[in-house]
Amino acid sequence: MLPRMRFFFSLIFFSGATFALEPGPLVIVGGGGTPLAVQKHFVTLAGGKSARIAVLPQASAREDRGVSSVKMFTELGASVFIVELKHPKAACERLDEATAIWFPGGSQAALYNALEKAGLVKLIRDRHARGLPIGGTSAGAAVMSAVMIPAMPDKPALRASNTPTTAGLGLAPGLIIDQHFIARRRMNRLLSAVIDHPNHLGVGIGEATAIIVRGKNFTVMGENSVIVIDPRAAKLAKPEKGKLQSAVGLKLNVLKPGQKFLFEEK
Repeated sequence: MLPRMRFFFSLIFFSGATFALEPGPLVIVGGGGTPLAVQKHFVTLAGGKSARIAVLPQASAREDRGVSSVKMFTELGASVFIVELKHPKAACERLDEATAIWFPGGSQAALYNALEKAGLVKLIRDRHARGLPIGGTSAGAAVMSAVMIPAMPDKPALRASNTPTTAGLGLAPGLIIDQHFIARRRMNRLLSAVIDHPNHLGVGIGEATAIIVRGKNFTVMGENSVIVIDPRAAKLAKPEKGKLQSAVGLKLNVLKPGQKFLFEEK
């Protein structure tokens, strides 16, 4: 079935009622290499032998950006192509052919800004809402948050607004996603961001590890740990910018591959 027809049937009519398909699965990798099992799972979600994966490499400024992702998925039998954004209309047409989208690493701020400048943010959100699988690693993981951490704080501290945040794609709207989490010791910045945004769960993903998001749950795949910070039942102070934060009753979850986590989007 052609991609245009595939998504035409994202609304199913039966006995006069309308049923919308749930958003597509997300494969969110914490950087440091994508395990083979995760690669294969993404290709399966994209359509297996019929997969057509669009790579959006704008997080990186390298001349060969996206090439390693093309090689990775091509070796698994998928049809893979890089989408550049110099001509937004042509980029839209290329994305319309895709059965999945993949975001490689680099700078999540650069990636989001490039997509916004090309007018593709809404298109990507709409395609995902109609069932399109989307994956990414490192910066390509962080960009999937609605509340995105674009960079490290100037100084490590648990103070209000210390961790910089900005808009992301919002494909996982209930989550603040951080990557390279264990290796780069990013607990402080994620914890501070979560206290600033207490309607969100903080999800720190270790390297060579992924979460597979479907609806209101995710499953851990890969080699390392995933940390979930849940502030929703905590008692939080509301300090002025730069003042010390306080949160009593935070829940901390440490997950390993194979475990599932259920969450409710706020």
